[in-house]
Amino acid sequence: MNFFLLSLIKAAVVAFVLLTTLAYLQWVERKVIAHIQVRMGPSRVGPHGLLQPLADVIKLITKEDLIPPYVNKLLYLAAPFFAVTMALLSISVIPFGAEIHVFGGTTWMQLADLNIGILFVLAVSSVSVYGIALAGWASNNKYSLMGGLRSSAQMISYELPLSMAVAAPLLLANTLSLRHIVEGQAGYYLGFIPRWSVIQTPMPQIFSFIIFLIAAFAETNRVPFDLPEAENELVAGFHTEYSSMKFASFFMAEYSNMVTVCSITTTLFLGGWLPLWPASAGSNFVPATVFVLAGAVALYHGLNPARRMDRLTLPVVAVVFFLIAVIFLIPALQGALLPLFWFAAKTGALLFLFIWIRGTLPRFRYDQLMAFAWKFMFPVAVLNLLVTGLMVALFS
Repeated sequence: MNFFLLSLIKAAVVAFVLLTTLAYLQWVERKVIAHIQVRMGPSRVGPHGLLQPLADVIKLITKEDLIPPYVNKLLYLAAPFFAVTMALLSISVIPFGAEIHVFGGTTWMQLADLNIGILFVLAVSSVSVYGIALAGWASNNKYSLMGGLRSSAQMISYELPLSMAVAAPLLLANTLSLRHIVEGQAGYYLGFIPRWSVIQTPMPQIFSFIIFLIAAFAETNRVPFDLPEAENELVAGFHTEYSSMKFASFFMAEYSNMVTVCSITTTLFLGGWLPLWPASAGSNFVPATVFVLAGAVALYHGLNPARRMDRLTLPVVAVVFFLIAVIFLIPALQGALLPLFWFAAKTGALLFLFIWIRGTLPRFRYDQLMAFAWKFMFPVAVLNLLVTGLMVALFS
């Protein structure tokens, strides 16, 4: 009974956190890009625009839902559902932390610990292309069809170097379980250098890390690889004929894929939930220090407000940060909260990189995109895999 109860609780918590993250990731992206472009970003709905995601959801739910004539209705309606389902499915096997004690039992901070977890993620990600391809074909629109075909060719092409980049750290870990991959990165060189795959002997996986990240941008249709929805060529690409919540579903799938890809990157290459340095050197106090500093900054700007509302909102934010810092100092909660903090911090840094790239780089031409995949990414990924296999065979 405890197993089923814990499974339901974990599923509910993960679903709530993930959906909330997806909603506010859009707000963060708009704010970050606004700062890059010297704009304000969302600021009208709620303090600092924090209620903008809620306003967007209400708008999309209440917006008129149009179905164009001559579409293939069954596939047209199934495509966004399929895209979202495949995007959300991968999160079920990603480990967020170590084993914890709750309700008199023990459980891992993970929904399902498959012994072939990484293969499950690769299989689901390869199937997710059908959602976009079906949307383009079922819309009975030549621009949507071109967007869907572009996406199919792009995702199939970049899956090859991505899979090769994944295979290299698997040789070091000698397991397909995502939890065991993280555990294989535990420990420190010289007492303070983490044994992450990206710097692990006998073959540091820095090239796999870079190849995986570049391929991940293409797999998630993000700038500079967002050719399936190139507005200047295809109006909006594969989702041109979609409206209301069906339109929102594709963006929900895109942001969910971003979270999944960044979580997998953290798990494979950056030590998952493991800290940057040992607890004996004070890593347990990093979360509390971060939130105290964040609270101090918020309090300073609240006392020296740039806008009238800041005098009210920022001190409240500061108090919340101080309370979170106190919670991280409670010994009974550190076993569960510290791994979550490190995992979220690494994943959040990668998500910020995705947003930063979007606000910085221009879009590739389609021929450049495909040539880069086949003429550079694939050969480099194969060479890196061969060298890694040789080094593991010789020195492990």
